[in-house]
Amino acid sequence: FISCMERYRRTGQELYATLYKNHIQMLQCGYSKAAKDWMILEEQLFYRRGPWGDGSQSLEPRWILDCCEGPSRMRRRIQHTKTQATMVRIKSEVESFGRRRTNSLQFFFFITCFLQVNNAVSQGELILNGAEREMDKKGSDCNQLTFFPALHESFHSEDFLELCVERQIILQEFVENEKVTFRCSVAVVQGHTALEGVLLFGREHFYICECFVLSPLEDIYCTRHCLSSISDPFLFNLCHKDHAVGDQMCSRHSYHDIKEIHLMRFLLQEIALEIFFKSGYSRFLVFHNSDRNKIFKRFCSSQPALKSKGITEESLNIRKLSGGDKTMLQKWQKREISNFDYLMYLNTLAGRSYNDYMQYPVFPWVLADYQSKILNLTNPHTFRDLSKPMGAQTVERKCKFIQRYNEVEKSEGDLSAQCHYCTHYSSAIIVASYLVRLEPFTQTFCSLQGGSFDVADRMFHSVKSTWESASRDNMSDVRELIPEFFYLPEFLTNANHFELGCMQDGTVLGDVQLPPWADGDPHKFILLHRQALESDYVSAHLHHWIDLIFGHKQHGSAAVEAVNTYHPYFYGDKMDLNNIKDPLIKSTILGFISNFGQIPKQVLLYHDSRQKNLLEPYSRETVLSLHSSGILPPFISSLQNLKLSPITIKELNIFSLLSDYPKGAIGHIVHTEKGILAVEKNKVLIPPLWNKTFCWGFEDFTCCFGSYGSEKNVTTFECMADWGKCLCAVCPSATTIITSGTSSVVCVWELSLVKDKVKCLNLRQALYGHAQAVTCLAASVTYSIFVSGSDDRTCIIWDLNQLTYINQLPAHRASLCSVAINNSTGDIISCAGSYLYLWTVNGQLLASVNTTCSPKSHIVCCCFAEVMDWDTRSIIITGSTDGVVRVGGWRRDKGILIHCNKCGKHLVLFRELNPSLALTGKPSKTSPAVTAVAVSRNSSKILVGDDWGRVCCWSVDG
Repeated sequence: FISCMERYRRTGQELYATLYKNHIQMLQCGYSKAAKDWMILEEQLFYRRGPWGDGSQSLEPRWILDCCEGPSRMRRRIQHTKTQATMVRIKSEVESFGRRRTNSLQFFFFITCFLQVNNAVSQGELILNGAEREMDKKGSDCNQLTFFPALHESFHSEDFLELCVERQIILQEFVENEKVTFRCSVAVVQGHTALEGVLLFGREHFYICECFVLSPLEDIYCTRHCLSSISDPFLFNLCHKDHAVGDQMCSRHSYHDIKEIHLMRFLLQEIALEIFFKSGYSRFLVFHNSDRNKIFKRFCSSQPALKSKGITEESLNIRKLSGGDKTMLQKWQKREISNFDYLMYLNTLAGRSYNDYMQYPVFPWVLADYQSKILNLTNPHTFRDLSKPMGAQTVERKCKFIQRYNEVEKSEGDLSAQCHYCTHYSSAIIVASYLVRLEPFTQTFCSLQGGSFDVADRMFHSVKSTWESASRDNMSDVRELIPEFFYLPEFLTNANHFELGCMQDGTVLGDVQLPPWADGDPHKFILLHRQALESDYVSAHLHHWIDLIFGHKQHGSAAVEAVNTYHPYFYGDKMDLNNIKDPLIKSTILGFISNFGQIPKQVLLYHDSRQKNLLEPYSRETVLSLHSSGILPPFISSLQNLKLSPITIKELNIFSLLSDYPKGAIGHIVHTEKGILAVEKNKVLIPPLWNKTFCWGFEDFTCCFGSYGSEKNVTTFECMADWGKCLCAVCPSATTIITSGTSSVVCVWELSLVKDKVKCLNLRQALYGHAQAVTCLAASVTYSIFVSGSDDRTCIIWDLNQLTYINQLPAHRASLCSVAINNSTGDIISCAGSYLYLWTVNGQLLASVNTTCSPKSHIVCCCFAEVMDWDTRSIIITGSTDGVVRVGGWRRDKGILIHCNKCGKHLVLFRELNPSLALTGKPSKTSPAVTAVAVSRNSSKILVGDDWGRVCCWSVDG
C-alpha cells in the first residue's frame, strides 16, 4: 500500500494516493477487510480509466477550452475533460460503494479519512472556531469517529456549524506555519455564473476559497452549513443558482506569482479586481460588501511593483521591442505591434474580460465577402465598412434605426431612453452561441436557454448567414465578433459531437459552415480571417471602428450622428446603481445588463486635431512594411543568397566576452544581446541571463551547475542519481529544470538560488507516461507546455504549470530524436528518424514529410524561425547526421492569397545548406553531423553547431 501510494504521488494522481493513505489508516486501526475492499474498487477505477487503461467504461470524452492565456492573450489550448469527468465519476462511485457496505462504521471512517488534513498542514493558524483541531484529535483515535452532521439539523445549531468538515479543504492548502492576517467575502466570477467565496491573506500567500461563506463573526463555513453573506438579491441568485453540493475548492497563490491586477467593473459597478498570474491564468473577484480599492492596496503592500504597472506588452504577453518609451498607440501607428495586439490592448484597457461573459472582449467584423471562392484582400469591396456600426452597414437598415430613434421624440416619450439599438453587439448569449461547440460554453449556452439548445435555425451554424443577419436582415441583431474568430479553429468544429438539432430544411447541425474561400478548412478560415484583419485596407480604416467602440463616438452627439447609440442601461456612466433604492427596479436593471451586455469603458476621451493625426495610423512613414502575408525573417527573403561564415571559438570571443570553449559536439546555441553563446552536448544555458549552465551525463548519474565561461564555482548534486541516466534536459526558466532519460520518467526540478548561487535542487514532480527511455525535451513558457519524446515512439505534451499530462501525439515511425515548440503559434515539431511532423498546440497533425532520401541520415536537431502568427508559412530548420541544414516550411497556399491555387497542407523544402560544400566547393563524405541549430535575435542569421564543436553562421551578408 505504501509503495502504491508513493507511485501515485509521483504521477500526480493525488486522489489515488489519498485513497491508499486511507487504506493504510484503516489497516492501522484494524479494518483490514474494509481496506481491501476499497483497494479493489480503486484498482478497478484506475485500470479502467487511468492513463494506461482502455477506458472501455469511461465517460464520453469532451474537449474544453483551457483558460491559460498565451501570446497576445490568445487562449489556444484545448484540454481533454476525460480526466476531470473520471474524477467526478470516481467520487460518485466511491459514495455509492460506501452505501452498499453492510458496516456503515467502516464507510464513515473512510469518508472521514478522506477529508482529514495532513498532520503538517493541520497546524496552520487559521482559527475558525476551534472545531478543526478538535476533529483532528478525535480523528487520531479510531474509537472516536467523526461523522457528518444530520441534514435535518438547524442552521443555527452550534454543533452543526462546528462540524463543517469541508473547511479542511482550506486547511490542507495552507503552507506550514501560515497565519491569516485578513479575510473578506467575495464572489468569484466564472463566465456567466459566480460562486460565493472568501479571500484570505497570509504571510507569503493568499487563498481563494470557493463555495465558502464568511459569517458575521468572521468564521468560515461552506455554503451549505451557513447562510450567505451576500445582501444583494441579484448577486445572491447569480452565486447560488445551479450550485451543487461538494463544489468547495481552495486555491493557494503566492504574491510573487501575480503579474498584474486590474481594477474592474462588474454589472457596471466598480467593485471588482481581476488578478493575472505569471502562469497565464487569471481570477475575477467581486467585493460586494468591502472596499475594492482597500483590497487592491493590501495586494500592493505585499507586492509593491503592482502599484506602478499599467497595461503594456507584458499584459498582452507579446514580445517587447526596442524603440524607447513609446505608447501602445504609437507602436501601433509604427506597426511595431499588430492590429490584433492593439485591439486586445484596447479591450483590456476598457475592462473587457475573458472571465466575465457579460463584458467579453469584442472584435470587429472585417469582411463582407463570404460567397467568393477566392478571397481578394486587395479589393476594398471585400471588406466591411469599418466607419459604420453593424446597424448601419446598409442604407435601408440605417434609415430604419434612425426612424426608431426619432420616434421616441415624436411620441413625446422619455428622451433619456432614446436610442438606435435596444440590443447590444456583445453579450453573454452572443459569446456562448459563437463558442457553443466548445466547453464550458456549451453548458453556459444551455443554461441561458433554459437548459437546452436553441432552435437549430437560430443557432450559430454558418458564418455567411450570421454576417447577413447581423449586417442586413435582423433588426434585433447587431452583434460583432470575438477574438477567437482570429486564432482558434477548434471552435468551428463539433468535435464533442453534440446533438445540436436539425434545421427546417433537414440540415443536421454539426460543424460551422464556412465561406467557399476557406475550402471547408477551419484552419484556413482562421488564417485568412487573421490576414484580413492585418491587411492594408483594415489597417487604414480600423481607427474608425475603434472610435465607435472605445472612442468619442461611443456616446453623445458624435454617437447620434454615427447611428451608434444603445439603450441607457448599457452605459456605466449613465447608471448609478447605488442611488437606486427600489430593489425591484435595481434587480430589473441588473438583469437587463446581465442578459444584453455592457458598453466598454471609454478609453479615447478626446478627439482634437492632434489625436486625429495620431489616429491616422498607417501613413507611409512606417518603420516596418507589413504585408497581408506577414513578416518573414530576413534570411528567408534571401535564401538563395545566404553565405557561410565559419565561427571558431576564438572568433566567437569577438562577439561575446562570455563565450567558453565547447569541448565536443555543440548541444545548445543562444544569441543574446551580448553575442553568440554555445555549449557542448549534455549541457544547457539557463535563462534569462544565460550566465549559468546545467550539466549532466556523468558516470555516477550526478548533475552540476556552473558559470558560463568558467570552470570554477561548480555545484554538484546527487539527487538525479535515483532516476537513472539522464539523456536530455531543458530549462524553461531560471528556477525550473526538466530532465529525463533511461528511466522513462520525466522529472521536473525546482532550483533554489540564494544571492545568485545555486543552493538546492528539489524534485517538484515525477511524470510517468513513457515506456522506454526519453530522448528529447522542449518547453514553451508562453504556452505553458513542454513536450517529451521517447524511444517508444511516443510524444507527450505536458502542462508546465500544473505538471500534468495533456495529450499524446500518435505513434511515430521511429524513436523520437528531437522536438521543438514555436513560441508564437504553439506549433510543435517532432522528429523521428528522417521524418518531421508538424502539430498544433492541441496535438492535431498539420503535415509530415521525409526530409531526406538517404536511409542512413536522420534528424538530430530542429528549431522554428518565428514569424508573425498570421503568416502563411511556418519556417522550420533541421540539422541531420549527413551534415546538412535544411530550411523548410509549412505552406497553406502557393504564393499570394489572391492567386487561384487551391489550399494545400504540405511541407516545402526551401533550401539545403551544406557547410562542407560551401567551404570546399564539393560535398564531403565525412561531414560532421549538425547537432544544434538556432536563429539570431533579429532573425537575420541561422546559427549551426556540429559534432566537431564548430559553430557556423549563415546570413545574407556573410
